[in-house]
Amino acid sequence: MPKRILVLDGHPGPDSLCGALAAAYAEGAWQAGHDVQLLRLSEMSFDPDMGAGFDADKPLEPCLVEVQDKIAWCEHMVIVHPMWWGLMPAKLKGMIDRVLLPGFAFRYKPGQKLPEQLLAGRTAEVMVTADTPRWYLYLIERASGYRAMKSQILGLCGFKGIRFRTFAPVQGSTLETRKGWIARVGKLGEAA
Repeated sequence: MPKRILVLDGHPGPDSLCGALAAAYAEGAWQAGHDVQLLRLSEMSFDPDMGAGFDADKPLEPCLVEVQDKIAWCEHMVIVHPMWWGLMPAKLKGMIDRVLLPGFAFRYKPGQKLPEQLLAGRTAEVMVTADTPRWYLYLIERASGYRAMKSQILGLCGFKGIRFRTFAPVQGSTLETRKGWIARVGKLGEAA
C-alpha cells in the first residue's frame, strides 16, 4: 500500500552525509511507489527563536508553513540529522520549536494533565549521524537526545512506532563505509 512519506534532511548545511542519506531514502521510497516529499533544512530561511514561547504571536515564515503542511499531509516522517554536542543541530531544534505548535501538533484541554495529540496516526523514523561510537551513545550517554525526540517531541504530538538508526562513527569512516550506509538507507526507503 503506497504511503505519503515526508523526508526531512535536518542538516543545516548543504552537501552533507545527512543530505545523501535523506536523498537515498526518498529515492528508495519513490521507487517502491510511495508518494514522497523531501525537504532540506539547509534551504530554509527562518528565525529559529521562539521568542517569548507558545503564547507569542509570531507569524510563521513561508518555509515553516510548508513544513507544517507536509507534516499534516504525511503518514510517515523520516528525519535525518547529525548529532552535535549530543543533540540535534540548533537550527533543527528551532524549526521544531516554531512548527510543532499548540493547535497544530498538540492541544491542552482544561482538566487534563497531558495534551491531546493532534498528529496521531503517523509513524516516524529518525536517522542520526554521529562521531561518537554507537555503544558509547547507548551505554554511557543513555541516548538522551533520542529519548527526548521520542517522548518529548514526536511522541507528545502523537507519532507512534518511532524508530532510530545510528550511523557512526562518521569521523574516520571510509568512503566505502559511507557508501554502504547510503545504500542501506535506500533499501530502508524501498521497504517503507
